[in-house]
Amino acid sequence: MSLFEPLPGDLPASDDRRPLADRMRPATLEEFVGQQHILGPGKPLRQQIERDELGSMILWGPPGSGKTTLATIVAHRTRSDFVKFSAVLAGIKEIKEVMAAAEKGRRYGRRTVLFIDEIHRFNKAQQDAFLPYVERGDVVLIGATTENPSFEVNSALLSRAKVYMLSPLSTDEVLALLGRALRDEKRGLAAEQVEISEDLLRQIAVFANGDARAAYNTLETAVAAANRDAGGRAIVTEAIIEDAIQRKMLLYDKAGEEHYNLISALHKSVRNSDPDAALYWLGRMLEAGEDPLYVARRLIRMASEDIGLADPGALGVSVAAMQAVHFVGMPEGNLALAQAAVYLALAPKSNALYAGYTDVQTDAQKTVAEPVPLHLRNPVTGLMGHLGYGKGYQYAHDAPDRLTEMQCLPGNLKDRRYYRPTEEGFEKKLKEKLQAIEEWKKKYASGKRE
Repeated sequence: MSLFEPLPGDLPASDDRRPLADRMRPATLEEFVGQQHILGPGKPLRQQIERDELGSMILWGPPGSGKTTLATIVAHRTRSDFVKFSAVLAGIKEIKEVMAAAEKGRRYGRRTVLFIDEIHRFNKAQQDAFLPYVERGDVVLIGATTENPSFEVNSALLSRAKVYMLSPLSTDEVLALLGRALRDEKRGLAAEQVEISEDLLRQIAVFANGDARAAYNTLETAVAAANRDAGGRAIVTEAIIEDAIQRKMLLYDKAGEEHYNLISALHKSVRNSDPDAALYWLGRMLEAGEDPLYVARRLIRMASEDIGLADPGALGVSVAAMQAVHFVGMPEGNLALAQAAVYLALAPKSNALYAGYTDVQTDAQKTVAEPVPLHLRNPVTGLMGHLGYGKGYQYAHDAPDRLTEMQCLPGNLKDRRYYRPTEEGFEKKLKEKLQAIEEWKKKYASGKRE
């Protein structure tokens, strides 16, 4: 059946027409690079694979992180029937045919391991078709997805599978894979006698953004375009790499000092209300291959740390930019990040929230952690009520001004003030509100409340 695709690595090793990424795909756990949090020595998933005692699982991770490679390794080690299913080509009819064959195999003592790449492409009805067979143990299901399985996989199916989250490969891990490809004589590029500097290899790894397949493809394209010297060596230059990735090489290393220098420049430009500088440093990071979601996370931080309640909308704009990047991807998402950066740069600034929370952190660490006052506790049982839980609580909605004199901080901090709003933007109104509350308290304390 056409929906059963051969696994990468099933073709003869001598087939050099296959892409480099396919030829270099590891066939053993020893060759596998990355994901040590789930595949390191002694980790449960590694033990399951080594012992051929697999349970149903969902592999969730970005492209090029090793999901299909793990399936390949399982296929080579398992004594079960292994089937790779195409989520793109299959419908309910094909699913039922596969499940019927698996059910029949179980009656004869054969187990079926079913690998479904891009399982999120199945609709809910198609996913439901697997349920009874997974429950009965007719199949061990291995699903791979780049999307959050909480949203894309049926809850009933999800409850019967262990979710393993794969991380993007680090720059050093991608670099190690590229080096392996250059040295490998049977599957790799050793025969090409490639001359390429360590810096250029690292730049390929950086631009791959944790995707091993993308890194292999870039290297293979560059080697194919390289000029040959008199000795037949392929000389890969910076210009060739720029052509291969179709962008200019910029000095950047996500793991090194330049990474921190650039994010610092972006943050301080936003804080200093300089939209031009903010746009420039944002562009420098994105065009150099920085993870756009990392930039989005930092913009969210700026919205709370440097703007806060001076413009409550700043946080919403930043979160929306992060969602836009996740939804539409790059390069389209770079404009959403640019929009957020300019908005933050021009927004009124206040670090009152940041300063207040910093004081809270200090007090939480250095002062006695007094128990919650009884009047603030919820008497959810009769015993709690008998012990005084909730006694003296004043319900603010019953008060004319929606204010009471009830103390809400613990006794040792009863006069502490953490949030001190500024005169900037919306915080000016919040400051006026706090002042009105303070005036009310003073009148109440002196018995002058009208």
